[in-house]
Amino acid sequence: MKIAIVGLGLIGGSLAKAIKKNTNHTCFAIDKNKQTILAATEQESIDGEIEVSDLKKCDVVIVCLYPEATVKFITENAGNFKTGGIVIDVCGVKGAIVTPCEKALSQVGVKFLGCHPMAGREFSGFEYAVDNLFDKASFIITKTENSDSEVVAKISDLALEIGFREAVVSTPEEHDKVIAFTSQLAHIVSSAYVKSPSLFNQAGFSAGSFKDLTRVAKLNEDMWTSLFMLNKKALSDEISCIIDRLCEYKNALDDENYEEMHSLLKDGRELKEKSIEQA
Repeated sequence: MKIAIVGLGLIGGSLAKAIKKNTNHTCFAIDKNKQTILAATEQESIDGEIEVSDLKKCDVVIVCLYPEATVKFITENAGNFKTGGIVIDVCGVKGAIVTPCEKALSQVGVKFLGCHPMAGREFSGFEYAVDNLFDKASFIITKTENSDSEVVAKISDLALEIGFREAVVSTPEEHDKVIAFTSQLAHIVSSAYVKSPSLFNQAGFSAGSFKDLTRVAKLNEDMWTSLFMLNKKALSDEISCIIDRLCEYKNALDDENYEEMHSLLKDGRELKEKSIEQA
């Protein structure tokens, strides 16, 4: 199978490396940075560079750009994809991506699936791409009423070939609601947490919990601002929820209510244990 990747950043570059390492498919790339193309070619992460017009020759095109750029690239180049071919994206939001892309591509006989590889690092760019980024990770596919079941199966199989642990089929709506909690809220909390005036007094006083909670504060603000704004309702609801919960802990402290604090902590522990059992 001939695969093209548009955008060799962390995710696109890691996909290219994993495809070359784990499959027999050929993998070509488009990237505006010629140094990135040169590095990918020298590292044998891709089989070569192609032009947009060459996408007609590719069975699967994986667009690995920021959300707005993804929609722009796909809709403006709808006529450049292979008739009967498949186009997928890797954005961390789906509702704002799937609707316009699916509409544009359906009109020219191209299949679109909104996808989201659940893996990443606190770095960006091809220089941080690795061929094992997706090991033990899940690959989310968001199908709609217009999705072709054969296409869903084909992309699921490709994800497993690449090295993902599992392919999870969802909908754009479910994806955006759940991801607001599992990913986006964590980045918001981490970013807010490091704004304490105590941050620069932590040397020698921090251990694993501090590192865990602050790791994703080192984010790409361009990409994450876009992701947050495109999923604002679901994320705002999650922020309201955690604010309410934090107020409960604060009130227990302010009231010196040992029983309430104990109960809050016990509830949290039990919920975490229950979630582990159901994982």
